[in-house]
Amino acid sequence: MNPVLLALAAFATAAIGALGGLGGAILLVPVLVLAGVEPRIAAPLGLVSVAAGSLAAAPQQLGDRLVNHRLGVATEIVGSSAALAGALVSGIVSQTALSVVLGLVAIAAAIVGGRRKGVRNLPDPALGPDDVGEIPGTLAGVYQLGPDEFVPYRARRVPLGLVGMAGAGLIAGLSGVSGGFIRTPASTEVMHVPIKVAAATTTFTVGITSAVGLLVFAAQGRIVPSDAALVAAAALVGGTVGARLQSRLSPPAVRRGLSVVLVAIGVLLLVKR
Repeated sequence: MNPVLLALAAFATAAIGALGGLGGAILLVPVLVLAGVEPRIAAPLGLVSVAAGSLAAAPQQLGDRLVNHRLGVATEIVGSSAALAGALVSGIVSQTALSVVLGLVAIAAAIVGGRRKGVRNLPDPALGPDDVGEIPGTLAGVYQLGPDEFVPYRARRVPLGLVGMAGAGLIAGLSGVSGGFIRTPASTEVMHVPIKVAAATTTFTVGITSAVGLLVFAAQGRIVPSDAALVAAAALVGGTVGARLQSRLSPPAVRRGLSVVLVAIGVLLLVKR
């Protein structure tokens, strides 16, 4: 693939991935395959993009105190374990069947998220700037919605949410995508975590999931160093841009944008097969 086009694709998909907490691989891998790149080469490049985009977005999202570390660690332990299992068996799973399942899941997640109106977690006038951040020892916290609006939240239905995280990790290992397009909707719709917190926490942690998969792909000799370096550089810039856009958009706008991107992902995956 033309290096300029590869860099542009990595930049754009990383920016979109950081904006919605999806991980850029879910867009980049189908684009590369449609452009003629072999799936066995495209999958590792997707994970490189996710790891670089996660690293680039972290300073902005940590500075805004949107990342819930305790929630991220809880979900990452499950997700990384499943990603390792998925990467080890990736060679024996039908990629056509996997693409169909992923496409349908993405479209279903878009419908569920897009149908919900308004904001589930409402501002509390008793809270102020000093309350922003996660509450130590819990899966709860406060994030800033507007100049004088501070919203409390608490993760609910955690066991069911962890099932979704395990599925996302398995998908990451099997297909070379980050699984963020399942993790973020699972956090918002199942665990009732605000979209901005869910997207930031997912973006912060998917880099770890991707690193686990990359270790296996490297051992299998599936990483092209020159292409990986180009993708990483472009994704670092794209992840920074996406994180800054996310901090300036309202939760409903992020959720609507996420739904649109998920539909596009679903269509790409169904076409890719």
